[in-house]
Amino acid sequence: MAEDSAKSTKSSAMGGKNLPEFDKLIMSYRRSDSPSMWWAIFGVVCVLTAATRFYKVTEPEHVVWDETHFGKFGSWYINRTFFFDVHPPLGKMMIGAMGYLTGYDGAFPFVKPGDSYEGVNYLGMRVGCTALGAMLVPFAFIIVWQMTRSLPAAVLGSSLILFDIGLLTLNQYILLDPILLFFIMASVTGLVMFQAQKDRPFGKAWWSWLCFTGVMLSGAISTKFVGLFVILYVGLHIIKELWDLYGDLNNSLLYVVKHFMARALGLIVLPIFMYCVYFYIHLTVLCKSGNGDGFYSSAFQSQLEGNSLYNASMPLELAIGAEVTLKNARTGGGYLHSHIHLYPEGAGARQQQMTTYSHKDFNNRWLVKKWNEEPGDWEDDDPIELVKNGDLVRLEHVPTGRNVHSHREQAPVTKRHHQVTGYGENGIGDINDVWRIEIINGGEGEVVKTVVHKIRFVHHLVGCCLHSHNKQLPKWGFEQMEVSCNPNVHDANNLWNIEDNQFPKLPNGSFEIYAPGFLEKFMESHTVMFQGNAGLKPKEGELTSQPWQWPINFKGQWFSAIEGFKVYLLGNPLIWWGNLVIMAAFVFVYFINACKTQRGYPEDPQIKAQREATFAACGWLLIGWALHYLPFYVMGRILYFHHYFPALLFSSMLTGVVLAYILESIPSLLPGIIAQSAYHWLTGMIISTLAYSFYLFSPLAYGMHNLEPGFENHTIHSLKWLDTWEF
Repeated sequence: MAEDSAKSTKSSAMGGKNLPEFDKLIMSYRRSDSPSMWWAIFGVVCVLTAATRFYKVTEPEHVVWDETHFGKFGSWYINRTFFFDVHPPLGKMMIGAMGYLTGYDGAFPFVKPGDSYEGVNYLGMRVGCTALGAMLVPFAFIIVWQMTRSLPAAVLGSSLILFDIGLLTLNQYILLDPILLFFIMASVTGLVMFQAQKDRPFGKAWWSWLCFTGVMLSGAISTKFVGLFVILYVGLHIIKELWDLYGDLNNSLLYVVKHFMARALGLIVLPIFMYCVYFYIHLTVLCKSGNGDGFYSSAFQSQLEGNSLYNASMPLELAIGAEVTLKNARTGGGYLHSHIHLYPEGAGARQQQMTTYSHKDFNNRWLVKKWNEEPGDWEDDDPIELVKNGDLVRLEHVPTGRNVHSHREQAPVTKRHHQVTGYGENGIGDINDVWRIEIINGGEGEVVKTVVHKIRFVHHLVGCCLHSHNKQLPKWGFEQMEVSCNPNVHDANNLWNIEDNQFPKLPNGSFEIYAPGFLEKFMESHTVMFQGNAGLKPKEGELTSQPWQWPINFKGQWFSAIEGFKVYLLGNPLIWWGNLVIMAAFVFVYFINACKTQRGYPEDPQIKAQREATFAACGWLLIGWALHYLPFYVMGRILYFHHYFPALLFSSMLTGVVLAYILESIPSLLPGIIAQSAYHWLTGMIISTLAYSFYLFSPLAYGMHNLEPGFENHTIHSLKWLDTWEF
């Protein structure tokens, strides 16, 4: 009887028949028990998302921020031109596909931010990225709904993402970020939908959502390597699920193993397979030589159409008098390079600089000479003299006539090495220009071969080896890589390949048999990308940000600084600061309740169950925020404000869940008359405040016009709440 009485009381409070129609709707909304209301509200959320995201998507009609990179990469996919980038290929391939399918011809150069799009069919790429970014809001709605079965929590969680101007700005342009965020949220959506099928394991829907999650995970990691964080997030969920299955004694070990194998297939094997497929397409499509193939080995480049190696248009053997390019044999190694600039005071002898450079350039060309003779002209009838293992040679820089030279001066960066310079006039130098050429594992008298052989150059007098690594020279060396002479002759960075080999007197040979297979190119691509990521350091004077600044919205980031149309990436401060307050409050309340539970404090079972469900959802969202934010504190690469936005998605959903819980709890603490309307007013106040703050700050995303410094009365100037905000 007591139980029936409690049910009757709850029924009258939450959905009495005598309530006005509006109150009935509110009660149905709070109970989350009406499918028609769910779809109606979800539809409104989707309409608002489309309206805010696609509004002014054509503006500005010029290149914005990193569109200069990713629009260019899309163009290169359309033109099938090979390039180097530190990120995996899927996002850039998708941008290229968006442009190709909407009629963009790939001809626009994307030189710098501010370049006009006049006459360029850029809209397909921008709209495609915006459409993917717009999916974040409905994804958030579904994720929060599946985690809590609370319609108010889903509305609030998705509204915090809908009304954030930072996410709006980041998702409206030709960038990797909307694609990455799409795959992150799609992965979590797939996960919660898969978990919703736990009572129907191994059915069609169960398998479908499992495979969907695996494909989305592959998309995240194939767009940017930070997609690894959502893989870890999903992995923790799966470990928890399997542990619970194992702990249920009603399940046999064979049944648990079946669940493990299914998840391994869908969430490990399938993503790895898809990841490899994306790289295969990437390496197949980009078949023309470009400025990015210089980051890869000579054998890798032999696959690129238009490259002299591919067309077999050069000799296989090396001869005295040949003009060559020398490439450091380590993955990502550069070309031996020189230019007319001298080393400055304090950096060894003030002779011509010697560096390595990752791009093809006429300053990479070297004439191979005997140590004691000048070579004849290519037109002469002199006999051909091939270069053999152990021969002494000089290398003359073709553009400047200086020889590769070393002496017992300290190298400018690596002080334990000797300096390498360009020395002499018109190829005439001294004995310090002489090097012994050695083929690795070569036989006595073996002829040096192009591409095929790894060789080292040993200085005849000092005994050190010509060396290169990834240490950059200062600005006086144009931030190119240091070349030195290494006393450790066995260092792997002492090895070089001859790449281009021009000598008309020798017949051309075929190099196709030396080209690497897909697996070798796949591994080399990753080595180069990892090296590139590790080498992303802030340049002198470059403005960056620190992870501690991100959650507090300390400083934004200019997207467009063109006079007359400025766009500034900044989060909605009410949302960002509110997220921090709610997160701190959740951690505090969770700790207090854990202490109370541990001490056995009595409480209503229904209230306890509701709180535990809410805390479980919040706990997982807090883990998602931490996984996407805290790792940046230990990263050595350059960091920017936009790196925080994946974490923001989780903190916003967490805030939505907590707010819904608070709104549901407050009326029970108030007198009956006030309690009846408190929920309406509080909910309306929160939603209207979010919408109004979005309206106030929206010019930062949609474009600020005519903001002269002296125009202090402009609305935007009144919104500069922090001095560090630069708009």
